[in-house]
Amino acid sequence: MNRIKTPKPDEIFPWQPDELSGTNPARLMNFIDGKWVEAKKYKDVLDPMSGEPFIQMPDTSVQELAPFIRSLAKCPKYGLHNPILNVERYLMYGQISERVADFLRSSEGERFFTRLIQRVMPKDTEQCRNEVTVTATFLENFSGDQVRFLAKGQTTPGNHFGQEAIDYRWPHGPVAVITPFNFPLEIMALQTMGALYMGNKPVLKQATTTSIAAEAFVRLLLHCGMPEQDLLLIHCSGAVMEKLATNPAIQFTQFTGSTSVAEQLLELTKGKCRIEDAGFDWKIVGPNAIPSMVDFVAAQCDMDAYAASGQKCSAQSFLAVHQNWVKLGLLEKIAQLAAKRSLGDLTIGPVLTWTNEIIEAHIDKLLRINGAKIQFGGKRLKRNSIPSCYGSFEPTAVFVPLKSIPPHVDLVTTEVFGPVQVITTWESKDDLRLLLDICNSMQHHLTAGVVDNDPDFLNQVLGQTVNGTTYAGIRARTTGAPQWHFFGPCGHPAAAGIGTIEAIRNIWSQNRTIIEDTSAVL
Repeated sequence: MNRIKTPKPDEIFPWQPDELSGTNPARLMNFIDGKWVEAKKYKDVLDPMSGEPFIQMPDTSVQELAPFIRSLAKCPKYGLHNPILNVERYLMYGQISERVADFLRSSEGERFFTRLIQRVMPKDTEQCRNEVTVTATFLENFSGDQVRFLAKGQTTPGNHFGQEAIDYRWPHGPVAVITPFNFPLEIMALQTMGALYMGNKPVLKQATTTSIAAEAFVRLLLHCGMPEQDLLLIHCSGAVMEKLATNPAIQFTQFTGSTSVAEQLLELTKGKCRIEDAGFDWKIVGPNAIPSMVDFVAAQCDMDAYAASGQKCSAQSFLAVHQNWVKLGLLEKIAQLAAKRSLGDLTIGPVLTWTNEIIEAHIDKLLRINGAKIQFGGKRLKRNSIPSCYGSFEPTAVFVPLKSIPPHVDLVTTEVFGPVQVITTWESKDDLRLLLDICNSMQHHLTAGVVDNDPDFLNQVLGQTVNGTTYAGIRARTTGAPQWHFFGPCGHPAAAGIGTIEAIRNIWSQNRTIIEDTSAVL
């Protein structure tokens, strides 16, 4: 497979992001057995900024699942390729990755996906472009020979001449990939490619509001040489996907999304599932305040809490600031930065899973805690056309005194998938012990940040916490691009990950040991 000239978007996609409207909607299709197929019924997807229907998405029913199941059943449990069978496909996917990366790096390809993401998940242009960049870098990381290196095994000497144990990374076979709305390209692309690299045949289901991005990526993969039988795409509701994911034909499911759905899938699949679910992500700002860094720390806190309107699984939800930083004006600086965010440049935008009423009800409950107050924000965005099914809220912080948190820890650590965080302050060693108890009492441990440069303080906090992706140091954050480091939760045996060689191997393959014993008995 030789490199080809990077195609133009209109050579691949039947719709263009800026042309989508109520009079010119994108009509999506399912992909089954190498064919684009319409569903019997369609549903409108609303433009998050205007409220007008601009995408027609297949409302695939349970009765329409039979072709998907038949296609998945064609894939054997040993996969479409493995370290012994069809090994040339490892190199093929390295070449496909290179081609897709070339498209995403091209000015037209980057512009297409940046704008497509922004149309369905409104966030500022830099955030959308970064998602495309991360995906392109990931694909470059697994170009050339790197896919075959994912399947690298190991050997162990046997007991006698001619005996050897060989450990292989073996695919699951037919699998399901279920991905969320908040990173329409990145999470979907990284997990789908991981599944394909290791020899699995995935059925892909993206969140309904952003499923056009999944279809666009599948169309790009096909254009770049992916065999038509390697992947299925379904547009459907969560309830219909649950029926498909729990069908015996599917050997394994990877789910990224809400905790309640993750726990339900774990039960329904009898554990044949790996999850990257919600996270009430915390940041502790330590005692060693550095005046020259206060602006940087404030900017990072603002970015972690309010970029993408707080709709990141790694968003900063709980900020504990030492009084030494409070004296330097850290909280005021965060408030000033948050106030600069606007709907005009999408540095604040629609909240796709929480309405204003639900956000306000949660804030009201927090304000009933003794000593709680609005630190900043707390109001709806003014003068906008965001539909009422979505939220439209100012960047908001609710201050809750540290000593008041323990009786209300479940409420305080309830994740708002929007631009709302809880802030507290601390000072003493006893306060730190209480903070660590609060952090460890949470049920979900995705990301965390420990802001300090003192190694003793860092080790004290890091050694007594469990978050899967933890940033430490004066530049610590809670959100980050995961194409070069492992990203995923800790503290749960079914925790998934994304981005790295280890994440792909651990999720999308399993260990198989073959003991070769070929010597003659003398």
